[in-house]
Amino acid sequence: MSRPRYSPAVGVVVAAQAAVLLAMSPFYGPHRDELYFVSAGQRLAWGYPDQPALTPFLARIATEIAPYNLVVLRLWSLLAMVGLVLLAAEFARLLGGGRTPQVLTAGLVAVGVVTMTFGHWHSTATFDALAWTAILVLVARALVAQGWRHRALFWLAAGIVAGIGLENKHSVAFLLGAILIGIALVPATRRNLTTPWPWLAGLTALALWTPNLLWQLEHDWPVLDLSADIREEYGGAAGRVGYVAQALILLSPVITPVWIIGLVALLRRREWAPFRPVAVAFLLVAGFFLIAGGKGYYLAGLFPPLVAAGSVVIAERLRPRTVGLLGAGLALLTIPAWPINLPVLPAQTYAGSFYTAAGEDQLETIGWPQYAAQVRAVVDELTPAQQRTAVVFTTNYGEAGALEWYGVGAPVHSGHNGWRFWEQPPKGASPIVVVGFDDPDRFFDGCEQVGSLYNREGADNEENGAPIDLCDTPKQPWSQLWHYSA
Repeated sequence: MSRPRYSPAVGVVVAAQAAVLLAMSPFYGPHRDELYFVSAGQRLAWGYPDQPALTPFLARIATEIAPYNLVVLRLWSLLAMVGLVLLAAEFARLLGGGRTPQVLTAGLVAVGVVTMTFGHWHSTATFDALAWTAILVLVARALVAQGWRHRALFWLAAGIVAGIGLENKHSVAFLLGAILIGIALVPATRRNLTTPWPWLAGLTALALWTPNLLWQLEHDWPVLDLSADIREEYGGAAGRVGYVAQALILLSPVITPVWIIGLVALLRRREWAPFRPVAVAFLLVAGFFLIAGGKGYYLAGLFPPLVAAGSVVIAERLRPRTVGLLGAGLALLTIPAWPINLPVLPAQTYAGSFYTAAGEDQLETIGWPQYAAQVRAVVDELTPAQQRTAVVFTTNYGEAGALEWYGVGAPVHSGHNGWRFWEQPPKGASPIVVVGFDDPDRFFDGCEQVGSLYNREGADNEENGAPIDLCDTPKQPWSQLWHYSA
């Protein structure tokens, strides 16, 4: 089958996308998860209780280049989402789409709320979405490749990307299983499983994943505790409704019909049978997380190929000018949703707006320098002798990461997630500046509240109003002052 060339116009779309992301990257401040990944990157390991090594490793590279610089840190995410858009357009080309559907695909995926959000924050979800889309495109290329050498090359590339993806998030394993089932269920692709290449790709992925699996084994599989926590929080009826709702509007409510058209076309079109495993994989993974409990954004990497398929169908039925107007209209209707997760508005305006009701994640990027200054003020009030032995202990990894990022004049510790596995306060450390505990007397002796965290923007985030206590000693060993959280 002869396929169109990759359209240079897609480059214009990703250039605009990159420019917008770069312009927003310094604002408002680091997300709590970004703070955690930077802290983890300063303590590199093959794994952590809540994720493998890749995202902290990339954060470490960024901090080595420019310590605690948001623009540099977020360049990785910008590049990842540029790559995702390019891959989406490539899938449209594989389906026979020329310039018009390729550009429509790139434009719709680029402006999607989840794409822009992932391109703004340094996050495991960002690189997970890129890995999922890349795997789907490479597997699709392998399924339609002519000649065993080309098939082997694309399968090997898919295996390498899958292995790297597994070193970022374990959820890639569910995608691989769904792809395997999809290939087996579709008669047009089933014969691929009689060749060695898919299995060699799987072995390649497993080999690259092994260091993290060994780390999990050595530490008694803490990821299972975190997974159980997620299932408990999102596995109920309310969690399932939220999962479906989030998935349906992940890119944008107005873009949802496009990927639904693409999903149906991939399932029904005879000439697209070699690509049908992509649609089957979507249904299997979406169904699995609906039953097991998951978050809607887990599916982010599955949508770009579906948007590509929908764009090809639309471009076949409408004139290019009409397609262009449609794409521009859908993009313009999507942009007003950006302030939910992107720093489009002044921080104080956003904090008091209705956008916070649609999602609280961006609230967790506001106030960190102020919080750090308030904790540092407590440390500065200690006597010189007290300052030499004082430590700061926080209730969560966001607080710990922020205090380490901005500096508070005393060592920072926490028992939350990965912080549990890192350095503990020395025996006899006192006094202890305890941040964020509603009931510090449960864990420490001699506690007195000496302040509270607050931000001038009025952002109602988890830290705003949290107490700062000055305590003498812990009531139990430091190793027991920890918890997991989804």
